[in-house]
Amino acid sequence: MPEPTFAKVAPKPDPTAGALLYRRVLLKISGEALMGSGEYGLDPATVNRLAREVKAVHELGVEICLVSGGGNIFRGNAAAEFGMQRASADYMGMLATIINALALQSALERIGVRTRVQSAIPMQTVCEPYIRRRAQRHMEKGRVVIFAAGTGNPFFTTDTAAALRASEMGCDALLKGTKVDGVYDSDPVTNRQAKRYDRLTYLDVLSRDLKVMDAAAISLARENQIPIIVFSVYAEGAFAEVVKGAGVHTIISDRS
Repeated sequence: MPEPTFAKVAPKPDPTAGALLYRRVLLKISGEALMGSGEYGLDPATVNRLAREVKAVHELGVEICLVSGGGNIFRGNAAAEFGMQRASADYMGMLATIINALALQSALERIGVRTRVQSAIPMQTVCEPYIRRRAQRHMEKGRVVIFAAGTGNPFFTTDTAAALRASEMGCDALLKGTKVDGVYDSDPVTNRQAKRYDRLTYLDVLSRDLKVMDAAAISLARENQIPIIVFSVYAEGAFAEVVKGAGVHTIISDRS
């Protein structure tokens, strides 16, 4: 297989692409989103499609970092319910996110997107340790940075890790790619009458217990005034639409 070729400089915005609403974003992808139609593990076709979506946005001139969950491989909180020590279970879940990060890196580099994986758990053989200023420099150089191993601490979710890294990177928005096209008042899969919200405040999400992200992630985003945008990662071109402020999605911010 030929080696991938990379651009030598950061991509310049496409003048025909339309105005960008966000110039630096963090995309949070759940581990379940990487399963495709399977019940476990990674679906290569799904991973490759997500990589193409990221590349399309990258070519618009947007600086991108990613955080992936690990639920497609191991769920720490579920294991803890069956008697495993919670801290050990969470560390195992963090290792699962590293597997997902390496899979995304491989898919992105295969189509010519330069990447770096940084892990909150040092693992120099396979990726860089997380260093904030180094990550910022990678993004300035046009590289997609994939943050793995959550926060590096048990008892914190990858949603909280996404809010933390978005704050540290100075992102304009935190985008959460899900199976549905926004936040609903009930499960749209089981309730056809479920109502989708166009806009919510951070306090709305917390007071209504809407389960978009855990309370720590919402509070951290609120404190740093980072809007959270929930959209369907399965919809073709949805990622590119969202960074332009278009498409179907729900915005969570301090304004209703």
